[in-house]
Amino acid sequence: MNAWKKFMTGAAISTMLFAGGCSGGSSETGSESSGDKVVLDYWHTYSDQEEVILNEKIKPLFEKEHPEIELKLTRMPYEGLKQQVIAGVSGGEAPDLMRMDIVWVSEFAKMGALQEVSGMEGFEDVKNSVFEAPMATNIYDGKYYGVPVNTNTKIAIYNKDLLEKAGYTEAPKTMDELKDAAKKAVDAGAKGGIGIGGSNTWGFLPYFWSLGGKLTNDDYTKFDGYLNSKESVAAIEEMASWQKDKLLSPTILGGEPGAWDGMKAGQYLMLDDGPWFYSILGNEEGSKFNPEEQTVSGLIPEGPGGSRSVIGGENLVTFAGSEHPEEAWTFAKWMLTEEPQKLMAEAGLIPTNKNAANDPKVIENPIVEKYVKQLETALPRTPIAEWSEIEEVINLNFEKVMRGKMKPKEAMDDAAKKADAILQQ
Repeated sequence: MNAWKKFMTGAAISTMLFAGGCSGGSSETGSESSGDKVVLDYWHTYSDQEEVILNEKIKPLFEKEHPEIELKLTRMPYEGLKQQVIAGVSGGEAPDLMRMDIVWVSEFAKMGALQEVSGMEGFEDVKNSVFEAPMATNIYDGKYYGVPVNTNTKIAIYNKDLLEKAGYTEAPKTMDELKDAAKKAVDAGAKGGIGIGGSNTWGFLPYFWSLGGKLTNDDYTKFDGYLNSKESVAAIEEMASWQKDKLLSPTILGGEPGAWDGMKAGQYLMLDDGPWFYSILGNEEGSKFNPEEQTVSGLIPEGPGGSRSVIGGENLVTFAGSEHPEEAWTFAKWMLTEEPQKLMAEAGLIPTNKNAANDPKVIENPIVEKYVKQLETALPRTPIAEWSEIEEVINLNFEKVMRGKMKPKEAMDDAAKKADAILQQ
């Protein structure tokens, strides 16, 4: 078994690709309190293989080190989970802890549903031990309401044969090189050059940021002057020119073939994706496509804004109604230490703990190393409670630009004005 398969076999398709978590049926382990033990109810969305490690390695290890605490682990299906959590909070039936979608945290914090952890004992040590961008997804109103338990991001992946036809033996390092390679690949017959996966923020933000665009000010309180700044408009204009020149894959507007099918068929030069691209396609039964041998990978090409990608993953939060906040924090900060982080990495999850992520056993495969490297400059989607509503506005206007129905400046001015109005509601 090669290094990547050894690292990634059984890893779940993380639906954080679409700002989500993992799905699956419900199951429970653990029991009610026995003796003087505190029982912590922990809801999670781990996959089958991840749950095995959680049950067979994480739970016994934690309970051995903290015999006064018992973990009750409940696997939740992702579909409808947000509504179920809201109902649990409203009815006083929320668990002590939850592994939560990173884009939900600020929303639940605004509801008053989450325990602030900024002032907890050892918080600064935890904060300093993890990657900055995943940590930032826990901020609401200047305070922290969770910690990043696992993370992911996207890197650039190229069809090796098409890349060579375009005259490149390694992944383009700059946006200018990417554009050049895309033009040459399309001229050589490729159906797509630059593979933006969709007209949504998860799809286009790596390019928007790398091209110099910015969503908000540093404290996420204002879009006007940032989303529609000269640099941001220029970034959108550049992507619009790619679309006009037919350098973008049809996936930008939901066209076929899909990103993976186009890559496998040698029709698309490039796409950006998370580590699940390799774990799933590398273990696809009956497939002749070998992602390690037939692709070349690299960081998102650098532009005026550097090499930027978008953060995915899940955060570990404690609900405000928990009767055991101190014990819940004990588990949360323990879960971010090196040993449990490396244990969960066995199932393909990228650690948020920097030391664990850079452990030789974790990054023994160069592809994994690239994801860890990209995390150093990846950015979070705006950690504000209103993000879901604002994202819809930005997505819609970006799509209109790609369809030629709005000019970039008009689209960004409109989106910035509407986003600020939503913030002020």
